[in-house]
Amino acid sequence: MNKSKTAQKASIFSIIGNTLLALCKWLAGYFGNSYALIADAIESTADIFSSILVLLGIKYASKPADNDHPYGHGRIEPMVTFAVVGFLIVSATIIATESIENIRSPHEGPKLFTLFVLGAIIIWKEISYQWVIKKAKQTGSTSLKADAWHHRSDAITSVAAFIGISIAIYMGEGYEAADDWAALLAAFIILYNSYRILKPAWGEMMDKDMYTDMANDISNFAKGVSGVMNTEKCFIRKSGMTFYVDLHIIVDKNITVKEGHDIAHDLKRRLMEYMPEIANILIHVEPSR
Repeated sequence: MNKSKTAQKASIFSIIGNTLLALCKWLAGYFGNSYALIADAIESTADIFSSILVLLGIKYASKPADNDHPYGHGRIEPMVTFAVVGFLIVSATIIATESIENIRSPHEGPKLFTLFVLGAIIIWKEISYQWVIKKAKQTGSTSLKADAWHHRSDAITSVAAFIGISIAIYMGEGYEAADDWAALLAAFIILYNSYRILKPAWGEMMDKDMYTDMANDISNFAKGVSGVMNTEKCFIRKSGMTFYVDLHIIVDKNITVKEGHDIAHDLKRRLMEYMPEIANILIHVEPSR
């Protein structure tokens, strides 16, 4: 599986889907007199640009290592995620500001047909989330995971809009602002999702220890290789969709330097076959006591 190609296809899917949905929401919100739908449209419009950023970031991250970037170009991924979160925060701020203004200003309630539009949008966005998050897990792409959460965020804001519009329509006069309260709630949901997206990307950028299960798997595998008596340390850092590993192994203190070297090379070869997502492994050989 070519992870970069898979991630790029998922990003293109997001761009096309968000473009069509944004257009649909803008038209339905305008003609249906629903600010909750227009707020939804604002988020989908921001999603278009963030998905384009994700696509460009994935393409750049897939570039091979060179003299200036010996660890590759993968760190562009969390940086793109920061930009995606920036789009979300700007969207949430605009939505919240306009919602408060509309709540304070009496206006006509939304039209009934907007509920049918939202129903279709909710179903599509949840399907989109499930598909993109699956591809994000397959590839290990942080920015693609952020893109997937854009779809889930969009589905949640659409649910909020659906509830608000339903209240405004069926409760009648005096409840017109329910639509705007729904948009305000959606803004806070977007901000919360922004935090959820930002946290792992920040951890990746700061080389936070987030891969305990993988480290244990590597250690257990290494102990099964001939000549490896035990492992001492295993540090993992993520770069784009690949991992770089620093592993300390313990070997018999009575063997030669060459024998220790051969054990390390054999272990490295086997580990990289076992875990293709590992871009490189640096193995340090420690003598037994």
